[in-house]
Amino acid sequence: MRNVYRLIAVVALAAGAWFAVAQQGPTKRDSETVARPRKKGGSPAPAEAAGDKPAEAAPTGDKIPSKFGKKPGETALPEGVPIFRSDVNTVNVDVSVLDNKGRFIPNIPRGNFRVLEDGVPQQVTNFGMGEAPMTVCLVIEFSNLFQYYWGETWYQTLTAAYGFLETLKKEDYVAVVAYDLRSEILSDFSTDKRAAYEAMQRLRIAAYSEANLFDALVDTADRMSEIEGRKAIVVISSGMDTFSKLTFDKTRRSLQTAGVPIYALGLMQALREWYDARGAMGPIQRLDFLQADNQLRTFTKETGGQAFFPRFYGEFPGIFGAISEALRNQYSLAFQPSNTVRDGKFRKLKVELVNPATGQPLRIVDEKGKPMKYQIVAKAGYNAPREVE
Repeated sequence: MRNVYRLIAVVALAAGAWFAVAQQGPTKRDSETVARPRKKGGSPAPAEAAGDKPAEAAPTGDKIPSKFGKKPGETALPEGVPIFRSDVNTVNVDVSVLDNKGRFIPNIPRGNFRVLEDGVPQQVTNFGMGEAPMTVCLVIEFSNLFQYYWGETWYQTLTAAYGFLETLKKEDYVAVVAYDLRSEILSDFSTDKRAAYEAMQRLRIAAYSEANLFDALVDTADRMSEIEGRKAIVVISSGMDTFSKLTFDKTRRSLQTAGVPIYALGLMQALREWYDARGAMGPIQRLDFLQADNQLRTFTKETGGQAFFPRFYGEFPGIFGAISEALRNQYSLAFQPSNTVRDGKFRKLKVELVNPATGQPLRIVDEKGKPMKYQIVAKAGYNAPREVE
């Protein structure tokens, strides 16, 4: 019994001691998580004077030394290390030199090419020539305006389209786009020509009597602007535009910016003369067709392409051969503009063939030593980059 009383007394004393400790609350530790600044003159802070541990010194304004820092006397970059500049603007120009029959003239040396930007000669930095596969989008006008079922223009349009597809090689990429009131992608880019032929089966009966040439060309050129390599738009059209949202001037600027060469085949040349000879065309219609031809010439010339206006079906093979010759065989020039202002303005380009010794136009002769006429096909200019780019 005494043992029980003793045990109760011990437990009571232990509980009382624990209760007294709990009433004291949390104790203050010596260490501080926040360093206290020292006073000016090096005197300790109040906590330090009270006997606490000295606080860590406040960080000074000096930078943390890096183990990759430069050694004394070391230059910025060692010699031989290439330097890459992100603000250098390089302009690429694809040039075709054709004779009077549309054939490519090869083996012209680099020194005979002169590139002018707004009349100022530029230094050609890169030069090359070769044959490569081409990426072509076939844009076909197919509206009830002229291509009504089993009409002459309907037959001419399909003959030209199928004839061009037959001239492509197996490594060439081709897409087919038809337009009337709006443009429609019938087949995407592919080396499989069967997809293009299957897409052509949809061109049987035209729906709308509108031909929006401007919208179709700009939409196609914007889609192809990011494609690398030899690329072009081959448009088979009357050149008429009836209901486009874009104006002629806006279309020109958009096509110049896209940088995709356009090759045009103007339809209805013989048919128009046949109607005109019989008095079936008035002055307004005659003027409309002349304007349509001039629109095609303008688009092709300013983008570095060509325009063809055949009167007979027998001219189609020669036209398609000339387009293939100009696209597959090209001279590739590149230069860094001397005008480095980033204003986004259009700058005119002109490519010339000159004799480097005299600066006069280059004289090219044929196999018999006779002087030969030639044509230089290149884009008319480009838009300079803007400051935000």
